[in-house]
Formats: sequence, C-alpha cells, structure tokens
Amino acid sequence: MKKINTSAYMPTEIEVENLASNRVQISACPFESGFAVTLAHPLRRLLLSSTVGSAPTAVKIEGVTHEFDSMRGMLEDVALFIINLKNIRFKIKGDEKRVEVNYSFSGPKEIKGSDLVNGLVDIATPEGYLATINEDAELNFSLIIEKGIGYVPSENIRGLVADDYIALDAFFTPVKKAVYDIENVLVEDNPNYEKIVFTIETDGLVSPIEAFKNALEAMYSQMSVFNGILDIAIAPKSESSSDSVEFGKLLQSVEELGLSARSFNCLDRAEVKYIAELALMSELELKNLKNLGKKSLEEIRQVMEESGYPVGYNFSEETASQLKKKIEDLKSEANEG
Repeated sequence: MKKINTSAYMPTEIEVENLASNRVQISACPFESGFAVTLAHPLRRLLLSSTVGSAPTAVKIEGVTHEFDSMRGMLEDVALFIINLKNIRFKIKGDEKRVEVNYSFSGPKEIKGSDLVNGLVDIATPEGYLATINEDAELNFSLIIEKGIGYVPSENIRGLVADDYIALDAFFTPVKKAVYDIENVLVEDNPNYEKIVFTIETDGLVSPIEAFKNALEAMYSQMSVFNGILDIAIAPKSESSSDSVEFGKLLQSVEELGLSARSFNCLDRAEVKYIAELALMSELELKNLKNLGKKSLEEIRQVMEESGYPVGYNFSEETASQLKKKIEDLKSEANEG
C-alpha cells in the first residue's frame, strides 16, 4: 500500500572503491527520484572549481625576452618549453601561498619533473618531460609558483609579476576527471529511487577523497549564507561527511577482499570480521595471528594495499577510536542477532 510522505527519503548507504592510484569511485543511495542529479551536478562543478592546487604563474628564462623566442642549445623553443612546464604538477611545501624558485642546468641533459624537486616545492609528476639541452648549453630559469583554484588566464597575471617574467595561464585544479552516473535502485519494491556514482581522478597533488571533501565543504559554506538570514532548521549530522566516506569501505566484511579460503578461515578463527580491523593492525599483530602462514600474510598485505588501506594504515587517533567503537557495536549487534 502506497503512503504519502512528508519528507524526502534520506540516503543511508555510501561506498568508496579505489579503482587505481589517485582514482576512486564514490557511490551514495538511495535518493528520491530527481534528487540525485540535483546534488550530483553542483558537486561535480565544485570538484572542478573549488579544490586548491599549485601551478606556475610566471617564468623568467635567462637570455629569453618573450614566449615566442628560442634559446641556443635547447631542443625546444620557448613556447614548447612553456607547454611542457604547464604539464608538470608542482606542490608547494608548507603553508606559503606563493614561492619563487630558481633552477640552473648544464648540458647535456634531459630535464624531467623529478629534477625540479627542491626545498620549496615537490613534484606530483616526476616523469613529466620539460626540455633537452646539449653539451655546451646552460639553462637558467626562475618560476613563480602559487596556490589557487580553477583556471586563471595569463592576462590576469601579467600585471602582478615583474616585467622580466613571462606570465602563464595557470591551471590550479588538481582534479583531472569528475563525472557521475545516475542509476535506479529498488527500495521497498519501488524501482524509482536513484543512486549517484561519482568517478573522481586527481593528478596526485591531493587525493580524490580529499578533493571530494573540499567540494562538500564548499557546498556547505556557500549554502550557509541562507541560514544566517532565514534560521533554517538543519537535521544534526550523525557522523561527519568525511567519516561516512572513509568508513564505507572499512566497515565492509573481510569477505569483500576476495581472499583465498586459507587466509579467510584464519581471519575468521581470529574473529577478524571487518576490513578496518586489518587496517588498524600493525604488521607485527598480523604476523602473530595464529596459523597465519607466509603466503596468507603476503596475500592479505597485497589486497589491503589494493584497497587503499594497507595494514598499519596511519589513521588519526580520533578516526582510529571511532572505527574501533563502530566495530565493537557491529560485533555486539551480530552476537545479539
């Protein structure tokens, strides 16, 4: 028998699947018909526009006066050098919003992203190619690297740097891909509920989960302006959104890891029921499980690495405490049942 509702159905399930390095799939359900796209579309836009990244905003090359110049002894012209430079992803170390770094190279040398790491910046794309210089050439250049969001064209940067610098188009966003699918799910014999499936990929400056958290925080922040005027009643959160995202995978049964029967039975006898229990264990604690052989140990290590939560994962004290409490509650419920 159908009933008349006075509020929309509240989603209760969220799951995170690590597809590859810096690529995850996040799914949430069930949503009322039409609600999924209403939330997914602005979240996708915020993923692409609100996550802070680092990028070079200006370059100064010794002996070069403009971006269409060429340099003796370098295989690339300056325009191609700049294109290659934009494809290398810089990460400012520390809390500074803007740094200036100086580089000097003597040939013969093929210069890659890994050659640009120093005390001020790290590189998320160490194999990225920059330039090749011959044996009698020297390449000296300086970069201004800044933190920002989204995309800023060189025209907006030109007036902010010295005249001897070439302003660059700055691609700050570390999110390479953010797409979503809407799928139908069955709830109480009703097939019209919906499921959001996000696929998020970053360049390594931040993790996909961190980018997703930033998008959620940006959405909450933008919407909060209405609360100050209208005194909107918001249902209290039972858990933080970040906890929900992180715990979805961790609180799944170890059966989901697809372990061999020998490894699974060993964990079962030790009453290790949830993926989080393995992530919270130290290497020594895992080795000391009764009847756990070397092959089973290596298998568990490998599948936990692939899950994104290796054995001995470095959780914060608060997160570790919350996980342990949730595991205790789940086991108590199972025993009572």
